Amino acid sequence: MNFMKAAILEAYKAQQKDEVPVGAVIVFEGKIVARAHNRRNTDRNGTAHAEVLAIAKAGKKLGRWNLSDCEMYVTLEPCAMCAGAAVNSRIKKIYFGAYDKRFGCCGSVMNITDSCLNHKVEVEGGIMEEECAAIISTFFKNLREKGKKTSQTN
Repeated sequence: MNFMKAAILEAYKAQQKDEVPVGAVIVFEGKIVARAHNRRNTDRNGTAHAEVLAIAKAGKKLGRWNLSDCEMYVTLEPCAMCAGAAVNSRIKKIYFGAYDKRFGCCGSVMNITDSCLNHKVEVEGGIMEEECAAIISTFFKNLREKGKKTSQTN
């Protein structure tokens, strides 16, 4: 729970930057070694998802690309790119909060983490699901309302 709470704090950091509020942390030997949140707009980079950034930070901190003894906590079910990054970096297990029925690739739309690739990542979804889902739904609700106000003033 504490690790997911840390990921949620990262999601709020993204939200403060008008980024889609997704946060991730990487845990090694019971300690957080990397934290990240979405930065696609900030970095002008479509690959700047929380999971990819956290994996890169963990690799740098631990001095290796193979994170087979690490776990990732993320507020939203990883997309194809992020699930693939977890497989390629050999993440041991992903714990995620909210399910993503449109883009989730840890079981919702497809399951990249449990396929015929060279590494299988264990996955557990629904961790603090309500809190994680509320962050995302509130963000998009506010974004839609902001869009309506803008179109009404033009």
